[in-house]
Amino acid sequence: MTSTFDPIRYKTTTRAQWEEAAEAWHRWGPTIEGWLGDATARMLDAARITDGSRVLDVAAGAGGQSLAAARRVGPSGHVLATDISPTILEYTAKAATDAGLTTVATRELDGEQLTVDAGTFDAVISRVGLIYFPDQQAALAGMHAALRPDGRISAVVYSTADRNGFFSIPIGIIRRRAQLPPPQPGQPGPFSLGGPGVAERVLTEAGFRDVDVERVSSPVRMASAADCVRFERESFGALQQMLLGLAPAEREAAWTEIEDALRQFEGPDGFTGPCEMLVVSATR
Repeated sequence: MTSTFDPIRYKTTTRAQWEEAAEAWHRWGPTIEGWLGDATARMLDAARITDGSRVLDVAAGAGGQSLAAARRVGPSGHVLATDISPTILEYTAKAATDAGLTTVATRELDGEQLTVDAGTFDAVISRVGLIYFPDQQAALAGMHAALRPDGRISAVVYSTADRNGFFSIPIGIIRRRAQLPPPQPGQPGPFSLGGPGVAERVLTEAGFRDVDVERVSSPVRMASAADCVRFERESFGALQQMLLGLAPAEREAAWTEIEDALRQFEGPDGFTGPCEMLVVSATR
């Protein structure tokens, strides 16, 4: 049975899922920063964010990387955190205020329609966001236009499914139970930019140059597989989106199977879920 991908419906559902998951993504913030901290630092390094930089954060989520960028740009810089979910941006704004960071602004924006002043940013960043855009070229075109000449783009994306068992195993179980077809090339998804040469090609086609890809080991460390399942269940909008076609009892059965499967990553020191990120960077 052939399923036709509907980008408009996908985006509407994605927005709704992140509106619902916003509180959980914020609440799990310390866990997320521990998991993605190294990749985030490398992203900011690759974007060459420094004192006084103007930074555009696309698909900012609850804004952990926005705040990290703000600490680098100092009082003379500026960070604009954008996201399709207004609720999640409320958490970004509050976190910035609580941290005493006055240079962070938020704006609800579709990442494929970045209505910002052209050529006004020194850097564009996106942490685990670009992979979920139905039209990645539209998103990258907007990022390219937002940058000044020689400005930098840097994004954190997942590498391949086989190197991200903590996420790919749940995806595989849900896909089988919900009878979902595998994603076609060019469709959004966690591993859409992870294949060999894919990110380089996509950024080059968007007009960027000097594309570089760095692999960053980013294991998910928790007390148990049950904790990882709770984390994913509460805050991973992509998994919730895939589960929409299942009845409540079937969803519970899927989560039970996922927890059983993830126990293979438990050991004497707790749960260590395999994860590898790519830091993809380039120059306008």
